[in-house]
Amino acid sequence: MTSLRNGRAFRVVRECIAAGRERFGFRLIEFSLQGQHLHLVCEADDARALARGMQGLSVRLVRHLNRHLGRSGTLLQDRYHGRLLSTPTEVRNVLAYVLCNARKHAAERGLRHERGWVDPFSSGPHFGGWCDLIRPPSTYARGPRSTAPPRSWLLRAGWKRRGLIPVDSVPASR
Repeated sequence: MTSLRNGRAFRVVRECIAAGRERFGFRLIEFSLQGQHLHLVCEADDARALARGMQGLSVRLVRHLNRHLGRSGTLLQDRYHGRLLSTPTEVRNVLAYVLCNARKHAAERGLRHERGWVDPFSSGPHFGGWCDLIRPPSTYARGPRSTAPPRSWLLRAGWKRRGLIPVDSVPASR
């Protein structure tokens, strides 16, 4: 499959995220589109809300990306991997991992993004928790935010007790 990190595929993904960002007690808070996968930070009222929200998002993504790619059939290889976050440190680390994931992948290939670069294929241009943003991110940040605002204390304010996130962070490999 071709890389999803192109303008047209990203628009499709972002529209799907915007349409399913807040449904069934599920909220999609931050995301990062990589070449063949998607990282998400979500919150849900309970396990059922998470399952229903993820199922709806998956169906929407498959339907619209298949149409965009001119193909049919299975698109997502496996179901999502969910992890419950319960401390400010865990939430901060996951936010940094998701929003700076493209830097990690570039570093693994021996490449480096310029200082202050924010991944345009993520919700990073709209993220309000950067500690050292040098310049406004890409033009897409001027459009409406495609993700939902967080409701939980951990995602609204708790993680900030561990410090805002440097825009040039390179997450460690898992």
